[in-house]
Amino acid sequence: MDGYEEEENSERLLVFRPISILYFILILFWTMLLLPFILLAGGVFSRALGMPSYLAFIVLLLSLFGSHVNIPVMTVSSPQPMMSFREVDFFGVRWYMPEFTHKRRKTVIAVNLGGALIPIFVSLYLLLFVVPACETNLMIAYGKIFAAFLIVTFIVHAVAKPVRGLGIATPSFVPPFASALAALAIFSIYTRSNPFIIAYVAGTLGTLVGADLLNLDKVSRLGSPLVSIGGAGTFDGIYMTGIMAVLLVTLII
Repeated sequence: MDGYEEEENSERLLVFRPISILYFILILFWTMLLLPFILLAGGVFSRALGMPSYLAFIVLLLSLFGSHVNIPVMTVSSPQPMMSFREVDFFGVRWYMPEFTHKRRKTVIAVNLGGALIPIFVSLYLLLFVVPACETNLMIAYGKIFAAFLIVTFIVHAVAKPVRGLGIATPSFVPPFASALAALAIFSIYTRSNPFIIAYVAGTLGTLVGADLLNLDKVSRLGSPLVSIGGAGTFDGIYMTGIMAVLLVTLII
């Protein structure tokens, strides 16, 4: 799949590794290292998520392995200059003459299962069910989440960089630390709110919006056949945000 218009792609589900095998193993090892900690923190997850700790761990694993699955949603195209060389023989001497042509490169925009859809569903669950059940002042609680979301979105958008051939890349440590610091700064204002929800929702949705959605206008110029929202370039930051939120809520509550 090279992304040019003359090649048609009928696939509606793309499966590939957004990160290297070594990096995938490293993230998996980090998750397994936290397994005893997560399983023993049942009381923490009961208060923070309203779900058993083992179910939260399953969500983490589904996010990790779901990072391989991308669902195409649209295709954009743009003219790209292509340089090739033409061989010319003259009196036994071979010359290579550059030729420039323009082709329309197609870029498939897809949504990553583990880095976008699952975090969105978990965030919606927290916002629609957990927050109304555990917060006494919904306006204050939602206001804190929205404020943290804006902070993370601004920070991530500032550091996100378009990378030719890849997509939008974000340093993996920025989203978790930005969401953790935002949650720490905001959760106790006026009345104490759940810092896990603030960190998770602001971190995951803020990364998706700041890195991917606000840079969609640049994807056609990146020269990449596939740009995955929540996938390559941003998945590790979103995934680590979930783990960092777990550590954060355990340290505070």
